[in-house]
Amino acid sequence: MNNINQISKEQIIEAIRSKLTKFYGISSDEASKNYYYKAAALVLRDILHESRARINKINKESGSKTVYYLCMEFLVGKSLEYNLRNLGLYDVFYEALSEMGIELEEIFEEEPDAALGNGGLGRLAACYLDALTSCGYNAVGYTIMYEYGLFKQKIIDGEQLELPDVWVNDGGVWLVGHPSQSCVVKLGGNVRESWDSGRLEIIYDNAEEIEAIPYDLMIAGKDGKNVNVLRLWKAKNVESFDMTLFSQGEYVRAIEKSSNAEVISKVLYPSDNHNEGKMLRLSQQYFLVSAAIHDIIRRHISKFGSLDGFAEKNAIHINDTHPSLCIPELMRVLLDIHGYSWEDAWNIVTSCVSYTNHTILPEALEVWREELIKIRLPRIYTIIQEINNRFGALLWERYPGDWSKISNMSILESGNVKMANLCLVASNKVNGVSALHSEILKKKVFKEFNELTPNKFTNVTNGIAHRRWLCSANPTLSEYLDTLIGEGYRNNAMELESLLNYREDKSVLSALDSIKQNNKLRFADYIKRSSGIVVSPDSIFDVQIKRMHEYKRQLLNALNIIWEYIELCDNPLVDRPPITHIFGAKAASNYYRAKEIIKLIWYLSKEINSNPIVKGRLNVVFCENYNVSLAEKLIPAAEISEQISLAGKEASGTGNMKMMMNGAITLGTLDGANVEIAEAVGKENIYLFGLESDEVDDLWKKGYQSYQYYNANDKIKRIIDRLQRGFAKESFSNIAEYLLRSGKIADPYMCLADFESYSNRKAEMLNDYRDRTLWQKKSLINIAKSGIFSADRSVREYAENIWHIDKANY
Repeated sequence: MNNINQISKEQIIEAIRSKLTKFYGISSDEASKNYYYKAAALVLRDILHESRARINKINKESGSKTVYYLCMEFLVGKSLEYNLRNLGLYDVFYEALSEMGIELEEIFEEEPDAALGNGGLGRLAACYLDALTSCGYNAVGYTIMYEYGLFKQKIIDGEQLELPDVWVNDGGVWLVGHPSQSCVVKLGGNVRESWDSGRLEIIYDNAEEIEAIPYDLMIAGKDGKNVNVLRLWKAKNVESFDMTLFSQGEYVRAIEKSSNAEVISKVLYPSDNHNEGKMLRLSQQYFLVSAAIHDIIRRHISKFGSLDGFAEKNAIHINDTHPSLCIPELMRVLLDIHGYSWEDAWNIVTSCVSYTNHTILPEALEVWREELIKIRLPRIYTIIQEINNRFGALLWERYPGDWSKISNMSILESGNVKMANLCLVASNKVNGVSALHSEILKKKVFKEFNELTPNKFTNVTNGIAHRRWLCSANPTLSEYLDTLIGEGYRNNAMELESLLNYREDKSVLSALDSIKQNNKLRFADYIKRSSGIVVSPDSIFDVQIKRMHEYKRQLLNALNIIWEYIELCDNPLVDRPPITHIFGAKAASNYYRAKEIIKLIWYLSKEINSNPIVKGRLNVVFCENYNVSLAEKLIPAAEISEQISLAGKEASGTGNMKMMMNGAITLGTLDGANVEIAEAVGKENIYLFGLESDEVDDLWKKGYQSYQYYNANDKIKRIIDRLQRGFAKESFSNIAEYLLRSGKIADPYMCLADFESYSNRKAEMLNDYRDRTLWQKKSLINIAKSGIFSADRSVREYAENIWHIDKANY
């Protein structure tokens, strides 16, 4: 099957039968849908493996530069359907399986989502690896092979329960293990220096040794011209099973060491509200970067024979601060193992490492206690100390006597290690992820660093994998676009703009309306089958899908739903189009406030959906265990895209781009990438509301008093009072207090300050929705202008301005 374009139906049938027999010992007549899924995945994996082997040979012969993308999460979703569509093999697999009596769409449901991420950060990383591959760049992604993912969300009586997300049993079929390329990661113990060999040697005493075993998930580019890999690391205890202890009846002690090591790759983002959790998170982060740096150096030496030219041939990208320990780890390897001087090692590190910041929230800029790093990573701690000492000397020379500035910019301060500062000191480029976010970084968050090294800071606005989120997730729309504007947009998303030629064409607008309605029917059918929830496809689908966090303001949305409910109960005959509010979100397991907001939405849904007065007019749905697969069904059906974070808090967002590209219209603040969406589509095709970033700052300085809004606005007063009374016999007086309390900061994300503007703008949207021609014209313009938010554009900007890599000639 060397030529993807020439693979026949007969070859696929033969290959599937072979896999069923060889791997599972069953015939095609005996096989269940699950076995057919696994066999089809193995066939496709072989096809990708052949392509990858060819590409590896080309890369080695050409000596091309490679970008290594480090991230704690890659939310890749399912692989089978997307790879088939992306490679142009969907039809031939469909025909082959149909001849074998199997529906292809049915076996798609057998595949679990790869539980390797949580939200926007992991989905962005997956989009970029996808785009790097399709655009012809040589890239490797690195993360941990989490056995149980973040968690599988279950909602019982409004309470979020976290269950293990077991995905490897069925999802592991895509992974190719490479145990021969394993490495050892050392944690804890003590380090000492020795000159016995004639040069400095670092010796570890009593360190815990953990084996990092690599597994590759192949990432297919468009038409299979390029295949890159996402390398996942699994933790295993280096020491073999202690049979002596087991034979003596010490069963728990015999397996304790293995369990302690392997917990590193069990769960993404373990709770860190206790020391054990902090220790595990730090161990996970170092485990990832140590294994990745070992692998990067192994690859370079295998390709070029020595470490010469390392900085010219490798770009190492830190996606958020979680992988920032790769900086001292690369220093450690160059110093301790390869004998480089400090100056030469530092030149290599600062030439090849770059960093993307994803947040301005102080609590999300990682800070570790010095003592923790000193205990868990003793050699890394001494290297960070030396980096800080040298940087401090530079600062003292530049700002003599300015202790406040030097302290703010230091990596080590008051017993803490500031990981963002480590990235800022060592990276050759630092970027934000939207124009507004990057300006806030330069002018506020990292102002002093920007003054010191202004050429280091740049912007790369986030982008999405349009081949996944439009071409694959919304085949009906993409197939219609093929007939209307040609297929060029599949390779170059900017060609979507030619759709503007049809904005006055009523037949096109009507066709787009029908496609959206069919997608709503599809989602309504799916949600009924999967969870028993009934939604009306004739209602407006108003969608807010993002991780549950106060700054994303799902609470503001809920407050307005309460007002809509109050209005309908007061006047059931009020003229308003029916609306279904759809939420999807997970709250961090130790995030009490976020869980309370989920509970509010759930109880609000329970009361509203059981009240005959509003039946058919107002509906609230909380989609349990929101993930990539659910998003791929919901986003094509979305009509209103809720992007309502407090201005200045959202770095970018990518859900706004995905829904825009599928024809939803944004209701949002001037925050993150909403600013650039507004510039692209024109303010008449987006519904903006609320305070702007500077106005938020001014209001805080003057002293924000949420009680003033409560006393001055009867709508807000009635909503807060209703929170205290509760829904479905459950009071939410704690949320009312959170919004109004004195003595502490009330309503810290200014829901009440933005409420009136939000509520009025939402009402305006619902009114405009009645004019189907007007609404579809807005929808068409959003689709047409969404090409600028393709991940292809983003990775080109990274490649040209940050990584300095060229496309390979495949």
